[in-house]
Amino acid sequence: MAAPAFERRSPLKPRNSKILLLVMVLYGIYTLVPLVWLVVNSTKSQAGLFSSFGLWFAGDFAFFDNLVATLTYQDGIFLRWLGNTLLYVVVGAGGATLLATLAGYGLAKYSFPGRRAIFAIVLGAVAVPGTALAVPTFLLFSELGLTNTPWSVIIPSLVTPFGLYLVWVYASDAVPTELLEAARMDGAGEFRTFFTISIRLLVPGIVTVLLFTVVATWNNYFLPLIMLSDPAWYPLTVGLNQWSAQSIGAGSEPIYNLVIMGSLLTIVPIVIAFLLLQRFWQSGLSAGSVKQ
Repeated sequence: MAAPAFERRSPLKPRNSKILLLVMVLYGIYTLVPLVWLVVNSTKSQAGLFSSFGLWFAGDFAFFDNLVATLTYQDGIFLRWLGNTLLYVVVGAGGATLLATLAGYGLAKYSFPGRRAIFAIVLGAVAVPGTALAVPTFLLFSELGLTNTPWSVIIPSLVTPFGLYLVWVYASDAVPTELLEAARMDGAGEFRTFFTISIRLLVPGIVTVLLFTVVATWNNYFLPLIMLSDPAWYPLTVGLNQWSAQSIGAGSEPIYNLVIMGSLLTIVPIVIAFLLLQRFWQSGLSAGSVKQ
């Protein structure tokens, strides 16, 4: 009896899930509506904010008037807050990324006594929310006389347990041990090996940690709120909240149009950072998609 012939099967085709598509559409709308509201209302004057529908434009187009008023209000203190935020991000987030990269790489590629204990401590630190440490940190910096200074915001920002853990996990697979041993056999020192070989393989992980720390530092609110009392050192988050509180105070002139314009200007650098750095994620994913 002849063996039955196997039927040729067509290649698998992706299924179109209507439920999944609906969920993604709803999620996209949920994500974009606040941004659309922000852009639309940044074009309205103070009076126009309450005389028209929130998701549609008013009769007057006051975008550029709001922009100039935001940058010049209170002698241009918004620009000072922007400079403070950039300082905290460059020094704090940049330093946190550097320290997380060095520590994570060392823990991933070197064996030493106490390595498991450090791993447990890092995991425990990841589980502790930053707000829970804000008050103890304030008391510590108060004893050191560092409150109401930029260091009270920068120094706590240098510690990122999640970033360290992320680099640790990424470096374990991204940097082959055989490659490091070959570099050592060729006479390369540890620092030269790290800065010429390892760091190139770690770029996607470093960029991921950098973006996480930049966003966290840029949106940091509670720590600067309790650490700083001088408005000259406020970041954008605390400064705009002060403007918003000023608008609802008794006898104060509402400046909601400036708060909205300031909020729009605040998210622009983060959007630019994501657009510029996303290619490193794509290159890292494509590099790891092919098994050699």
